[in-house]
Amino acid sequence: MVSNKTYNNVLNRLLLIAENHKQIFTTSVGDIWEVDMTKNTKFPLLHLNPTSVTTGDSTLTYNFQIFIMDMVDEKANWTMNNANANFSKLYKTLGNEQDVFNETLQICTDFIGMFRHSIQQSTNNDINNALYFTDDQFTIEPFQERFDNLCCGYVFQIGILVPNDFQTCDIPMGTLPTGQGY
Repeated sequence: MVSNKTYNNVLNRLLLIAENHKQIFTTSVGDIWEVDMTKNTKFPLLHLNPTSVTTGDSTLTYNFQIFIMDMVDEKANWTMNNANANFSKLYKTLGNEQDVFNETLQICTDFIGMFRHSIQQSTNNDINNALYFTDDQFTIEPFQERFDNLCCGYVFQIGILVPNDFQTCDIPMGTLPTGQGY
């Protein structure tokens, strides 16, 4: 018997992974413009934007845009990014933007890996009996946004594939009328 997974099941699984990732401090769900960009939000932030659901013969694929972002720390007294201190010809930066891009990309690959290879997404720790998985290739795109502060990170699309038997026995509806005209 297939245990159908609902939107709530999939969203809660994504949020649970984010909640347990030690580098993610805040999670949010919804349109990207609903992200709280105030300095009161604790970063790095993972934002889930549901985009669509695709049906297969015996599956549903829940599609999301996942944003991983952090604030760039700009300090007037910085003369060069610490990671680039060994390069004399590199343009001197006044922030840690390179570090933010590096760390948020690592979080993205962690997240993808959880759905590709982890027994944590399976029944009874059996990787061959996954409940939530993905089999896509991913394009992880960098972004920068300037609001009252500078935020940057990465965004990628992920499709979470779950079994669905499209059971019709439990549909909550009455008897359909029959006869002429129907």
